[in-house]
Amino acid sequence: MAKVKVDIFSGFLGAGKTTLIRKLIKEAYDGKIVLIENEFGEIGIDGGFLRDTGIQINEMNSGCICCTLVGDFKTALRQVIDQYEPERILIEPSGVGKLSDVIIAVQDAGIDDIELNGFTTVVDAKLCKMYMANFGEFYENQVEHASSVILSHTKGLSEAKIKECVDIIREHNDHASIVTTDWDELTGKQILDTMEQKKTLSAELDRLREEAYAEEEAHHHEHEHHHHHDHEHEHEHEHHHHHEHGHHHADEVFSDIGEETAGKYTMEQIETALETLQDEEKCGQILRAKGIVEGTDGQWIHFDYVPGEPEVRTGGAETTGMICVIGVDIKEDTVRGLFGL
Repeated sequence: MAKVKVDIFSGFLGAGKTTLIRKLIKEAYDGKIVLIENEFGEIGIDGGFLRDTGIQINEMNSGCICCTLVGDFKTALRQVIDQYEPERILIEPSGVGKLSDVIIAVQDAGIDDIELNGFTTVVDAKLCKMYMANFGEFYENQVEHASSVILSHTKGLSEAKIKECVDIIREHNDHASIVTTDWDELTGKQILDTMEQKKTLSAELDRLREEAYAEEEAHHHEHEHHHHHDHEHEHEHEHHHHHEHGHHHADEVFSDIGEETAGKYTMEQIETALETLQDEEKCGQILRAKGIVEGTDGQWIHFDYVPGEPEVRTGGAETTGMICVIGVDIKEDTVRGLFGL
């Protein structure tokens, strides 16, 4: 039997955890879900609120799951699994709980048929700086232990303010995937993919590295290799497994730049940057570049660069802007400068 995935949602009071969970339930999760939530004094309201979505709530009014109730928590968890046979359990602890305590409580429950899947922390982008200054330890704990951080209330915030918030998060956590785009522009599925690390910067860089490696190999085998770019998009997900043997070699040869950005760009800026990437003296040998960034006009810009064939178009929103460049002897400062990184 497949293990039950356990997702933990943390975030300060009012950050928007419940709103996020509702969006994911409506647009992303499938299969049977159980939500265990534990707010001080709020469970009545929220309980009714989420019950409308057809989800069974196990109301644990006996106190906070991340306090001393690990024993009871284990019983409750076991009961939920036996009674409802869910495919996924969402745990929404109190807004002042430490995320690490909740993770430990789940691990200590010692139940074999569950697996910890993701730890998501919702951070109010407007209050991030103030909270970090005022609530130090609790707040840091929620950020430090997150596998993904989802910013709320970013609508209408300046680029500088969002960047400041991302920088604060990165000081405490350099590996979590971060969602900076306003939730209204995203589907629950996009957010879930980021939470489950399917669509993250490191995943994109790995994919590009494989493609660049394939390009190089193709170079050695045949010189007539212009015709296959048209199909590259369709095959993207297929051909990053072929070159596992080349990994070490690839890592030694290639250098890469990968950055998340909440910056806004014009079409011209991106076109000029890609044009400049072709100048080997200025930039080094750029083999592949790819990105999705927010445009100044609210449209999102998707770009894809293979030497001599830059492609720029508008497309759907992404959870955060992303720019990836792979090449040999990249002149990093110049390339970063082109994209204002």
